[in-house]
Amino acid sequence: MEDIGISHHPRRKPNGVTKADREARKSEDLLKRDFKSEKPLAKCVTDITEIKASDGKLYVSAVFDSFDSSVAGLAMDTNMKAPLCVQTLENAARAYPGIRGAIIHSDRGSQYTSQLYRDAVCHYGIRQSMNSAGGRCHDNARCESMWARMESELLYDRYNTEFHFLKSSVMLRLCFSALSKFQKRQRQK
Repeated sequence: MEDIGISHHPRRKPNGVTKADREARKSEDLLKRDFKSEKPLAKCVTDITEIKASDGKLYVSAVFDSFDSSVAGLAMDTNMKAPLCVQTLENAARAYPGIRGAIIHSDRGSQYTSQLYRDAVCHYGIRQSMNSAGGRCHDNARCESMWARMESELLYDRYNTEFHFLKSSVMLRLCFSALSKFQKRQRQK
């Protein structure tokens, strides 16, 4: 790239939010990077993203449907512990009862390997899938792509700021509004 005068300048430094629990039991990789789905709620991906605010951080957890990239479940909190992910599943199951029997794919973060989360997955009749090997973002590329797009299009590029001056309560409302607009746009496609 340097030979032709092109250089890459990332807007933000990537942050490693995922903390894998090396001792926890892992689930099989049911998707094997095949994120295409022929019908709604057959394959879903989930992850957490971190958004900085003036009074701390806001963690946004979502379940995205691989069929049309719509948001099936969403939860936000000021920590990224397992109850946040369980709340996301509960919200998805409440909004879309047809999610029963779906495959839900995640990274190997400690939230997703926790017994609390595994119990919730069983309770809602969902099949859990995890990255084949820890630390490879391509194994959950669909979800990483959705977060990058949401953050870029709906937050950082749109308002031309990093939001460090906003409180997490304001960020929560802004994120919810942005994701609602994104969801509406996805349905119209």
